[in-house]
Amino acid sequence: MKQFVLFCLLFVPVSLSAQKQYYLPTGNPSMDDREKPLIEVYLPKPEQANGCAVVLCPGGAMRWLSWESDVVKMASFLNAHGIAAIGLRYHLNKGQMPRGAQMPPMVDVTHPDHFPQADANPMHNAPGDSIICLAALDANAAIRMVREHANEWHIDKNKIGYLGFSAGGGVAIAATMSAGPTERPDFLCTCFGPSLMPVTVPADAPPLLIMSRVDHPNVAAGLVALFMEWKKAGANAELHMYGDGKGPYELMPATGATTTELWSSQLIQWLKAKGFSK
Repeated sequence: MKQFVLFCLLFVPVSLSAQKQYYLPTGNPSMDDREKPLIEVYLPKPEQANGCAVVLCPGGAMRWLSWESDVVKMASFLNAHGIAAIGLRYHLNKGQMPRGAQMPPMVDVTHPDHFPQADANPMHNAPGDSIICLAALDANAAIRMVREHANEWHIDKNKIGYLGFSAGGGVAIAATMSAGPTERPDFLCTCFGPSLMPVTVPADAPPLLIMSRVDHPNVAAGLVALFMEWKKAGANAELHMYGDGKGPYELMPATGATTTELWSSQLIQWLKAKGFSK
């Protein structure tokens, strides 16, 4: 019976009390409206809201956005727990792959030292790095906008943070490193998303939650390296390396067949333990 209830929580959409789009000031006026950076706001019912807000940075290799799984479904899940969900559409890399680009060597979890400063970007180049920086500015602007609307959206200004998936995790990490006082997230969560640039842990680093699958090449090692950078800086960090299952890329039914499927419930527990969600 408990498994059935949890399955329903994960997969039955809840009624959202609001779903609005707001363009971010980081967009170029010449951009197509379908590509301009924006946030899409999903709010729980006011009587259920607990003040926490999660800016969702979807994955997609910096070339597309996994919106349905990483934003729409996650928003329903978070709203069911009284948490506001803010989907972020950030700048994407529309350029061609560099000529002669080769797949990076596969590094397993036992060699995080292969990624100095936790930089797990497989192929640095000037255009690609500039897009990561633009996406980080989008994420910073999203945090600012959420704080500006906090009272209207029943959000606590001190309970706003990121959850990034895959490449979106890299965007969230980059944004956290470059954030100004009004843009600083109160927490940072990354699901299968290592840093895409060298990590310099900010002096006021927020608590960090990392979730990944242990045998995912490069990603697992990059996230172990990220964990170590946070700890070496004396910052708070927690690391979950699941030994089975597929993902955690998206929400999964609670079948009991894997430990990976528990990542979403452990995310909620972490937010509660840190005082961000009731």
